[in-house]
Amino acid sequence: MSYDLIQTASVIRYPYLWAREAERGETEGRKERPVAVGVRMPRPDGDLVLFFPITTKQPEASRFAVEVPVIEKRRAGLDADRLLWIIFDEFNTDIVGNSFYLEPEPPSGRFSKAFFLPLLREFISRRKSASEVSRFR
Repeated sequence: MSYDLIQTASVIRYPYLWAREAERGETEGRKERPVAVGVRMPRPDGDLVLFFPITTKQPEASRFAVEVPVIEKRRAGLDADRLLWIIFDEFNTDIVGNSFYLEPEPPSGRFSKAFFLPLLREFISRRKSASEVSRFR
């Protein structure tokens, strides 16, 4: 496989490292979980990718998080019978092709543009208040 299918709105499995874990000095994600690919930006040393975690734990009301509708869970290859949220106020960044964590496996699916792109635009407007955990430094 190749990394070409890792594009905006696709859903892959990734050992996401939560910001609270990184703040405590942890360097490894505790488990692989589904993540939404936010943005993939070309760079000479490998494309930079932003990942947003998908969780079954209902986030606090103060968080920038969105519950995933059933139709979008199906499109993304997620369990349609579970409540799921995408968290947008924190994210991991990694480098395609130079990552210790990113595998060239096909995505489980992808969110529709109509669902995901407005959320991505909102993230961009709030990005300065989001917590980034860089996985490539």
